[in-house]
Amino acid sequence: MGKKSKFVLGAILGAAAGAAAGILFAPKSGKETRKIIADKSKECAEKGREMLEKGTELAKEKIKQTADTISDKMEEKK
Repeated sequence: MGKKSKFVLGAILGAAAGAAAGILFAPKSGKETRKIIADKSKECAEKGREMLEKGTELAKEKIKQTADTISDKMEEKK
């Protein structure tokens, strides 16, 4: 995992932890707090899925580029 990926992951986890702490210490009823946590969890899960899809697409593109480069170099050697 690259430095940028680690930073983004850390930022996301830090933001989630901060949001959770803020929610838990907010003066709301337990029922309201649980609903907020559930809603935020769903939102974070969706964002995670979107990031995973983007990462998968980027990886596929990079693999294709590498394969094309290797293929081109093999053709040059012939």
